[in-house]
Amino acid sequence: MILLINPHLPAESAWGLSKMLPPLGLTYIAATLEKEGFEVKILDNYLLKKPINHIKFLVKKFSPEITGISCNSVTYKNCIEIARAVKEAVPKSRVVVGGPHPTYMPESMLRHKEVDFAVVGEGELAMVELAKHVIGGDNSNLIEVPGVAYRRNGKIVKNPPKFIDDLDSIPIPARHLIPLSKYDRRIEFLEVEPVDTMNVVRGCPFNCKFCETKKLWGSKSRAFSPHRVVEEMEHLTANYSSKGIYFVGDNFTINEKWTKTLCNLIKEHKLDIEWVCDTRVDLVSRDLLNAMKRAGCKTIWFGVESGSPRVLEKLNKGITLPQVVHAFKLCKEAGIKVACSFMLGIPGETLDDMYATLRFAMKLNPDWCQFNIFVACPGSALYEEVLEKGLYDRRDEFLLYVKTEDFNYESLLEIQRFFHTTFHRVPARIIKRIVERIKSPIGWKHFLSGLPKRFKAFLEGED
Repeated sequence: MILLINPHLPAESAWGLSKMLPPLGLTYIAATLEKEGFEVKILDNYLLKKPINHIKFLVKKFSPEITGISCNSVTYKNCIEIARAVKEAVPKSRVVVGGPHPTYMPESMLRHKEVDFAVVGEGELAMVELAKHVIGGDNSNLIEVPGVAYRRNGKIVKNPPKFIDDLDSIPIPARHLIPLSKYDRRIEFLEVEPVDTMNVVRGCPFNCKFCETKKLWGSKSRAFSPHRVVEEMEHLTANYSSKGIYFVGDNFTINEKWTKTLCNLIKEHKLDIEWVCDTRVDLVSRDLLNAMKRAGCKTIWFGVESGSPRVLEKLNKGITLPQVVHAFKLCKEAGIKVACSFMLGIPGETLDDMYATLRFAMKLNPDWCQFNIFVACPGSALYEEVLEKGLYDRRDEFLLYVKTEDFNYESLLEIQRFFHTTFHRVPARIIKRIVERIKSPIGWKHFLSGLPKRFKAFLEGED
């Protein structure tokens, strides 16, 4: 039997998803293992938040031959804690870690004796081949298992990953192994419920310096076929009463022909389902958006990142502010709502750049807007820059909290609160008064020195 575990967040962590989403990655892996005849169980402790003693109890009860643990840089400590508990409960269970952090830093996982293997890249093929070797008792040919790192004669061996070209070969996620009713199957971008998630496009050819996803999924964009996507949508409506879908992933519309074909199939199959997707502003057109609208698309999420051309260039985002404005205009014309996100605290960013971001967000007037604080995570080009130049004043194991002459993490929290409050709650005439008074870097620094008190004074001074 194979047990797959999704770790809980550290109690002190300020990071993580704003809501509990089902662990799609584990359900894909579980479905692939089941297809090959393995018995699989999933423990989503990100949702359940069971104490480590309870996890140890379950491991002893199930006595898995293999325990797979998902891991990112935020859950790293808890991942190792769970690995240790597994070995204490069932010493013969082979512990495999996978996900973003093991992909970017497999050595950091294998320095712990409790971890036997680290999966680098996609997990489906690697886990199946590894399970065949481990459960079959053949550990002599691990070099044949793609994307697996392990120890041999005191040294770490890393097999190169192999990406799956035919994604249709992956079965529909094993959602029957998770307590779907315990998740909040609602989303603010859709009025219908329940809403479920799908991930149908993998790989990214772009080179944003803040992002590390291509190391996990590769630089070649791959997608499930439109027929396979519609099959899973029908599966969700028939088996889980789904009324909405959130297509998670950065580049949903990267292939216009694929997207239009999918939209046509949704219409042909008369799927009464609403959906949301994530994409880039340079990957939409008027014709495409109209087709998406007819097929049930209600909202698109764009990562705009900054209102400063200088910062966008620094990020190597590959978009311009006029492109952003144009994409938002096309969405509104098509009747599709717009959500977007910006980042605050990029190395080299100034307070004036942040003001430009706030001003640009107000100009765009999206239906939803989120300002995120940049924290450098392993795997990205910016992480290496922050680490090498020492541009941080806090370090949480591997996460780096950026510091410059203009800001640190604590002041970024104040700026973030102010931006969110300003964008979502403050009348436009007050915003204009605020930004006019603090539009220079000196004005920003003076304003931030007493932000809560000053903001209250601005509100009380409303005409």
